[in-house]
Amino acid sequence: MENERNVEREHNQCYEDDESTDSRKPPPWRQQITVRSIVASVFIGIVYSVICLKLNLTTGLVPNLNISSALLAFVFLKSWTKILQKAGIVTTPFTRQENTIAQTCAVACYSIALAGGFASYLLGLNRRTYELTGVNTQGNNPRGIKEPGVGWMTSFLFVTSFIGLVVLVPLRKVMIIDYKLTYPSGTATAVLINGFHTSKGNKTAKKQIRGFIKSFCLSFFWAFFGWFYSGGDSCGFSQFPTFGLQAWKKSFFFDFSMTYVGAGMICSHLVNLSLLFGAILSWGIMWPLIANLKGEWFPATLPESSMKSLNGYKVFICIALILGDGLYNFLKILIFTARNFHSRLSKTNTINTLVEVPGEGTKESESLKRENEVFVRESIPLWMACVGYLFFSLVSIIAIPLMFPQLKWYFVLVAYLLAPSLSFCNAYGAGLTDMNMAYNYGKAALFVMAALAGEHDGVVAGMVACGLIKSIVSVSADLMHDFKTGHLTLTSPRSMLVAQAIGTAIGCVVAPLTFFLFYKAFDVGNPDGEYKAPYAIIYRNMAIIGVQGLSALPRNCLALCYGFFAFAVAANLARDLLPEKIGKWIPLPMAMAVPFLVGGSFAIDMCIGSFVVFVWHKVNRKKAEFMVPAVASGLICGDGLWILPSSLLALAKIRPPICMNFTPAH
Repeated sequence: MENERNVEREHNQCYEDDESTDSRKPPPWRQQITVRSIVASVFIGIVYSVICLKLNLTTGLVPNLNISSALLAFVFLKSWTKILQKAGIVTTPFTRQENTIAQTCAVACYSIALAGGFASYLLGLNRRTYELTGVNTQGNNPRGIKEPGVGWMTSFLFVTSFIGLVVLVPLRKVMIIDYKLTYPSGTATAVLINGFHTSKGNKTAKKQIRGFIKSFCLSFFWAFFGWFYSGGDSCGFSQFPTFGLQAWKKSFFFDFSMTYVGAGMICSHLVNLSLLFGAILSWGIMWPLIANLKGEWFPATLPESSMKSLNGYKVFICIALILGDGLYNFLKILIFTARNFHSRLSKTNTINTLVEVPGEGTKESESLKRENEVFVRESIPLWMACVGYLFFSLVSIIAIPLMFPQLKWYFVLVAYLLAPSLSFCNAYGAGLTDMNMAYNYGKAALFVMAALAGEHDGVVAGMVACGLIKSIVSVSADLMHDFKTGHLTLTSPRSMLVAQAIGTAIGCVVAPLTFFLFYKAFDVGNPDGEYKAPYAIIYRNMAIIGVQGLSALPRNCLALCYGFFAFAVAANLARDLLPEKIGKWIPLPMAMAVPFLVGGSFAIDMCIGSFVVFVWHKVNRKKAEFMVPAVASGLICGDGLWILPSSLLALAKIRPPICMNFTPAH
């Protein structure tokens, strides 16, 4: 909680550092949305859509990229204005409001690729996932197959993505001003943007830009260089046996992925160490032991990829960890939200707010009054939000059963009747804790709908219902984060909502096209390949559990699942109840679960990123604090941008000329 207060203090400090900038009157909301900001956001949105899909299709672990998108928006627009000025072309000043609009639109665009289900509930409908789950598995009905297609995926996204933009608009003043919810990610983004647009922040930004460009070039050219040596299976630097061939066979090696090194620099040390611990526990200890029980626990004749063989243990134990961690945090956030909400309604002080209210007459008080005034002045009509919600709900109730006959119209109606209350709970909890629990709401909908729809339709109905609920709940919480950023940067809520709508529309087109670039160019969904798409098989198996119960599990797997579910709950309880100096070392079960399926190489990459940050802080802490996000963003973007030309080369059947691999000497 103290971190959130510090972020708020840093925000107010930005005004004290540059009062002349703060004294400018914000431009009208229509002037805050400029052509150059939309162009910048489209460029950033496309690049980050590629990055998010790569991360989702390889491991499913994606760091928060909001800060780096704000930095990229600043770099793009600042460079744009400088080039025009040097060419003698008069241009309007680059404002913090324009920076906020570009960042908001970009985030809305790539959020569709991140949370649109391309690596989970939508991909889980294809034939390959159906076959990997087990053709003879009870509940895994052939009716539950729908191959990916640009047309129906784009239509589904347009139908489901916009409703979340209007569901909580009437409550924006209540959440941001009355309850003073911090939305830490939104506040941190605002602090960064406000800092850029001060005299001191401009100098820092120049250093960040140089660091970003250097790391971007290094990452891009390394990916380009490495491509020449990857002309075959298990070839190239990505298969370098860093710790020997035996460790390589168990997925323990450094694969030189700058994307995951950069992600490790952004994620906390605890997340990265939890990933490594999960990799060691699973691939280093458990899977070799279970593999030795072939013939006792599961038939020796079954292939390892069968859900009744070793792969079944990997998938279901991973699900147990995810559900244990998710259920604990879901209940914790609900209880915390209910207590906090009750204390506000009863006007008691049993729970402190996360924001310290400044005293009258102080600089902080004046800036807060001004922020509130701008936020309230340009309001969004209530009738518009209500009409929008009814319109999008009606379209969904008609369109979704036509796309997916397994999900009846009355199930969609019930989902949209429950959506406003679920969205409020999630957005309120996210404002307090910065945890977006949309995936857990989606999983709850998945289990309920799969059970209600029955054996023939349950898999499809469960996964589509998961997408409906998750989309609404997630988008509405993200919008509140953006409203908080706009509140602190004096950006109009109207322009923020329009930017969100534009970004969402662009994302609904860009995300399916980007996905199909991967789907056609690479072997997506191959459990032994680079693009494993682990969450596709996880979500399909969760739907099967919803239909059939626990009979789908292989022998002795249920006992192991109970144990890991209990471990996830116990680990979270211990972290919350033990003293901080002990609790901070307890691993995160959700992070531990990821390498159970995908292996340990990416965990090593991320730990190297974490090690770089640790050393950098030891050598020069002050410089590291503002340079780490820029350098990490450059590493992620450079490696991510190379995916575009490499996928086009793959589509053109142009293979790398050299295969560099490693074999024993004897």
